[in-house]
Amino acid sequence: MPTNEEIIRELYRTAEVKDVEGFVALFAENGYFWDVSADAKYYGEDIGKTVEIYASAFHDMHRELGDFYVTENVVIVELTLNGTQTGPLALPAGTIPPTGKEMHAPCCDVFRLKDGKVTSFHCYTAATTILGQLGVLGNLAASFQQS
Repeated sequence: MPTNEEIIRELYRTAEVKDVEGFVALFAENGYFWDVSADAKYYGEDIGKTVEIYASAFHDMHRELGDFYVTENVVIVELTLNGTQTGPLALPAGTIPPTGKEMHAPCCDVFRLKDGKVTSFHCYTAATTILGQLGVLGNLAASFQQS
C-alpha cells in the first residue's frame, strides 16, 4: 500500500494532468475538499470541480510542490499555484474574465487520510495574492462578470 505522502503526490499528479476522475477517486466516500479562501466545500463528484475550475482558467496550471510534513494520518504541503489566466475564473462571488496575467501564489494544503483515502482536503490559497497578480484586487466588484 502506498504511503500517505505517495497518495498525496498522486493526487497532485492527477490534478496536473487534469484527470478529474482519478482525482476524485483518491477521496473517501464521505471525503471533502474545502477551498478555504473561497469558503466553498465540495463533496462526491463535485470535488472534481476544483480541478476543472483552475484548468479552465489557467491553461498552463502548475502546482510547484515544496515541503511535505507528514504525521500518522495528516499530510501538510507547502506549494505555489502557477499559471496564466487565459480563461474565465469561476469563483463563488462571480467570474473573473481572462486577464492574460500570470499568478504565482503561495498555498498550504492540509490533508487527512484514512485507509489510503483522503477524508478531508483543506486548501489555504493566498487569495489576495492571486487577485492582486491578476490585476483585479483594486476593483473587485467591477472585475466579476455578473451571472
